[in-house]
Amino acid sequence: MQATIDLRSDTVTRPTAAMRAAMAAAEVGDDVYREDPTVRALEERVAELTGKEAALFVPSGTMGNQIALLCHTQRGDEVIAGEGAHCAFYESGAAPAWSGVQFVFAGRGGLFKAADVEDAIKPPQYYLPRTRLVAIENTHNRAGGRVFPQEDVLAIASVARAHGLALHLDGARLWNAAVATGRTPAELAAPFDTVSVCFSKGLGAPVGSALCGSADVVRAALRFRKMLGGGMRQAGVLAAAALYALAHHQGRIAEDHEAARAIARAMRAAALRAAAPPATGAPPATIEEPETNILYIETPGIPAERLVEAAGRRGVLVGATGRSAVRAVTHLDLAPEQVAPAASALAEALAEVLALPRDRGAEGARA
Repeated sequence: MQATIDLRSDTVTRPTAAMRAAMAAAEVGDDVYREDPTVRALEERVAELTGKEAALFVPSGTMGNQIALLCHTQRGDEVIAGEGAHCAFYESGAAPAWSGVQFVFAGRGGLFKAADVEDAIKPPQYYLPRTRLVAIENTHNRAGGRVFPQEDVLAIASVARAHGLALHLDGARLWNAAVATGRTPAELAAPFDTVSVCFSKGLGAPVGSALCGSADVVRAALRFRKMLGGGMRQAGVLAAAALYALAHHQGRIAEDHEAARAIARAMRAAALRAAAPPATGAPPATIEEPETNILYIETPGIPAERLVEAAGRRGVLVGATGRSAVRAVTHLDLAPEQVAPAASALAEALAEVLALPRDRGAEGARA
C-alpha cells in the first residue's frame, strides 16, 4: 500500500515519542485555579520568548486572536487588517459575533504599508465606526506564508501610536518568520500590544496557543478565556508538549522552509515542460517561491480539485484554497527522505492536469 504524505497543513503533525513521554511525566494541577505548574512554566517561557510581561495558555490560535479583539475593542469598532487575515477569514465569523467589530482591509495580498493604515483610519465622527486596532499576521497564511517586513511593521506601529490605536500580532507562525528573517520572536513582537503564537503548527505540539502582552491585558484575557469556554483543568499534559516543542523543535523549522522550496522547484520545472500557455496568454501554472513553509500553486482555468485528486492518487495530500489555487505545507512529520518523492509526485500531478482541457469557469485564483 502506498504511503501517504500529508501536506494539507502543518497542523497534521503527531507528537513524537519524546514529546509523549514529556506529556506523560507532566506535573499538573487545576489551571482554572491557576495551580497547574506546567501551564505556568509554559506561560512564563513564552512570555520571555516574545518579550512580553505575561502570557496566557489557550486551546487554539482562534481563541487567542478573538480574546485579543475583546481586550482591545468595543462593539461597533473597526479593525484594520490585511487581505485574507486569519482573524477575519478563518475564524467562523467570531469577530463580529463576539466582539461586535468590523474589518477594513488594507494593502494587497495580506501585506500593507503605513500609508495604507493612514488611509483606512476613520475620522472621529459619531456616525462612523471607531478605528481602534491594527492587526498584522506574520507569517501570512493566505499570502503563501509570506513574512511581513519588519520595517513596514515599525512604520505601521508609528502611525498607529500617533492615532491612539492598539496593535495585535497574529503570530501563529511567528516561529517561521523568526527563522526566515534571522530575528528573534521578541524582536518581531516588540511593536505590538498583544501577540498570539501557536504551538501546534511549525512546532509540532498537538494542541495549544498563547496570548502574550502586558500583565493587565493578560488579566483581562483570563476572564475572556473563561467566558469563551477556554478554561482547562489539568492542562499541564498539553503545556508539557508545547514546552518540549519550544525546547527541541524551533531550530529545525529551517528544514521545512527548504523542503517547500525543493517542492516548488520541481513543480516549476513541470510547469515549464507543459504545453504552451492558453490563448488568454496566462502561464499554465504559477508556483510561488516559498518564503517559509507554505507553497501555493495556481492553475488558471483548471479547477483546484483536479490537482488535489491527481496528487492524492500519487499518495500526496494537498488542499484547495480557491477555484484554481492549491496549498501545500511542509512540517515536522515530513521526513527528509520524503521530500524528493513528494516533489516528484506533485510535479507529475501538475503535469497531468496541465495536459487537460481548461475550464473557463475555473478562471481566477484564491477565493
